[in-house]
Amino acid sequence: MASTVNDHAEARPGYGQLLRTRGAWTFLLPGFLARQPFAMLTIGILLLVEHTTGSYGTAGAVSATAGVAMALFAPQGGKLADRFGQGKVLLPGVVVHAAAISLLITLALADAPLWALFAAAVPAGASTPQIGPMVRARWAAKLDGSPLMSTAAAFESVTDEFTFVIGPVLATALCTGVHPAAGLITEAVLTLVGGLLFASQRRTQPVPSRSASGSREKTASALSVPGVRVLAIAFLGIGSVFGGMQVSMTAFTKELGEPGLNGLMYGTFAAGNMIAGIVCGAVAWKVSPQRRLLVAYPLLALATTPLWAADALPLLGGLGLLVGLFIAPALITGYTLVESLVPPTARTEAFTWLTGAVGLGQAAGASIGGRVIDSHTASSGFLIPLVGTVLALAVLLTLRKALTPKGESLIAARGVGHREAVSVD
Repeated sequence: MASTVNDHAEARPGYGQLLRTRGAWTFLLPGFLARQPFAMLTIGILLLVEHTTGSYGTAGAVSATAGVAMALFAPQGGKLADRFGQGKVLLPGVVVHAAAISLLITLALADAPLWALFAAAVPAGASTPQIGPMVRARWAAKLDGSPLMSTAAAFESVTDEFTFVIGPVLATALCTGVHPAAGLITEAVLTLVGGLLFASQRRTQPVPSRSASGSREKTASALSVPGVRVLAIAFLGIGSVFGGMQVSMTAFTKELGEPGLNGLMYGTFAAGNMIAGIVCGAVAWKVSPQRRLLVAYPLLALATTPLWAADALPLLGGLGLLVGLFIAPALITGYTLVESLVPPTARTEAFTWLTGAVGLGQAAGASIGGRVIDSHTASSGFLIPLVGTVLALAVLLTLRKALTPKGESLIAARGVGHREAVSVD
């Protein structure tokens, strides 16, 4: 481990050096396949339930139920993965998820009572495998203390956003062009196959804390770190952007008689995020991630302001692209901060708290946005991203000191030292 870190530290940080990390491709490729369903789940539920009930409010609420269940259960899964190993959590998890999705599809197509759809959405969301956080934890285990960690965070953000380019487009195309349930069926198959392949890569997974020495100080929840709680709130706001954009774009394109363009609109939004992520990972940053976050987040809130006034698809596409450009910097810096705020044996849990916060914000954005759209117009749903980011920004600015690691912090007191931010140059 020490020689690997030293080799990385001596080299110029960048994507090329990162991808030459020994063993990286063994978990990157199956991880990329297994994380695709994450971007397909909520929109797949939304499109299927809207088709069977005719209500965006109902569809958004069922989709939100899955998102809330995922947000609440994901950190517990991350904690179990930290303790027992990723493979032991993934193997039963992907099987349960495929079964839960199958049940939800069957109930929706059978015009089951609404309560049954909500009940089925809970295990569907709760069993969603958190591949992204697990991949990030593997990077952290390999690059602990290396300047390449920031590059890895950027690379993972780009990968996540690439899935948000592919996933919604694929799910929408399948639901509108093949069958309303085709998106969720594909999501279940990809989860099962990709999850099993990823779980089989045991050599690169972090050492379970149960197998490590000194387990007493390594069992504390990552949420006990104040900075993680602040980041979770910030990520809730980012999630509201995803959820609000998703349901509003779906309604907006349908209102204009072009429902097939929904995937393209959302893909344009996600493409902006992906482009910004690539740039963030390539820039030689001289500014700390804390400061970058406090600059990027206000810009994100500002970019969401004109969305509600869009009255044509080209304008909405351009504004969506702009919003996407400001999401990646906030996400990347948030994930980068975890490396300095949280001990190695709790990082998977920390990453799942942040990813779960995005999912919870996405669920809330979709649910509230759907009800607003049912009561008013499709454009009114675009107010949700603005409100969500402004509220989160207020908390972020008020509690920003919690994002700066201190030697006297709880983790340091338990014997885990903090590192100063390393600039990528």
